[in-house]
Amino acid sequence: MPFDLSARLAERRAAHLYRQRPLLGSPQSARVVVDGRPLLAFCSNDYLGLANHPEVIEAFSEGARRWGVGGGASHLVMGHSEPHHQLEEALAVFTGRPRALLMSSGYMANLGVISALVGQGDSVVEDRLNHASLLDGGLLSGARFSRYLHNDPVSLASRLEKTCGNTLIVTDGVFSMDGDLADLPAICSAARARGAWVMVDDAHGFGCLGEQGGGIVEHFGLGVADVPVLVGTLGKGFGTAGAFIAGSEELIESLIQFARPYIYTTSQPPAVACATLKSLQLLRDESWRREHLARLIGQFRAGVGELGLRLMDSSTPIQPIIIGSSERAMALSAALREQGLLVTAIRPPTVARGTARLRVTLSAGHSEDDVAQLLDALKHASISLPEQADD
Repeated sequence: MPFDLSARLAERRAAHLYRQRPLLGSPQSARVVVDGRPLLAFCSNDYLGLANHPEVIEAFSEGARRWGVGGGASHLVMGHSEPHHQLEEALAVFTGRPRALLMSSGYMANLGVISALVGQGDSVVEDRLNHASLLDGGLLSGARFSRYLHNDPVSLASRLEKTCGNTLIVTDGVFSMDGDLADLPAICSAARARGAWVMVDDAHGFGCLGEQGGGIVEHFGLGVADVPVLVGTLGKGFGTAGAFIAGSEELIESLIQFARPYIYTTSQPPAVACATLKSLQLLRDESWRREHLARLIGQFRAGVGELGLRLMDSSTPIQPIIIGSSERAMALSAALREQGLLVTAIRPPTVARGTARLRVTLSAGHSEDDVAQLLDALKHASISLPEQADD
């Protein structure tokens, strides 16, 4: 029978892969109310603790009073407000690039950039562990699409030998499920040798990496000549919503002309741009947030090492604990919730079969006592569960 949706859902439940939405009953914070219960949360991407910052809230409120609550139209019709333009100019300065362009979401930004730059007769080469939006962008572009082994320059070079036309190398800056960094110097070297462009989606790097929070490009001391296309999201380290692309004058003008998700989408509310201008100021001025976050990361990794649990090689706020089976990962997540902690279990197909995990994310909003509480809860939860086979 066609469209047997009930069977598909039942199959997903049986495989311990069924997804459900926790209902948040409080603002984003280290301590939240979920499904009516107070919990200490370690699964938000609000890495700098800015999503509920009083100055950001006030900037949003003032922006709504001044500019209303809707974008009203696409940027090219009459939806490009002064706050949008001011934020684009500020993001250009922040990234050290001639221009920046706002988008309504990171997913749309990635689809729009790739499809605007390459098409039939061209090539897209991507890291195998790239975010779904990057993979979809490559597949939908119409260009020849291939993937290289994760962070493997030899595999990348092999793929580049088979490219044709304009070639775009696409990678995450910080990989969202593993927390590791792209080997950007090696990628840029391979790109120069082949005459390819590099596009980096640094959604999880902005705010956390680099002395000024400028992300992976600043971290490695690279520039616009090395990475012509730089994408960032505003809903993570910036604490607000939306996304941006930063690059040359010609790149941004080309996206305005050819990026369909930009052309045919209503602009984000101007008040969000007002809030982001404030969060950008805080991100740059309050370096203690990155410093505190780095201390928490060190504390957590040392503590998990003592527990004998398997961590990924990550120096970022994303600290995945590999569990193996989806059933066991779900059971461990549930056991932590019983102790008052919210830690999400990530399962296939988001991650590879047999690598289900607890995706622990740390925030500048956490304290050392919070991390100690998590470590203690992990100790008690992990020893109470029986071993189970991998998926």
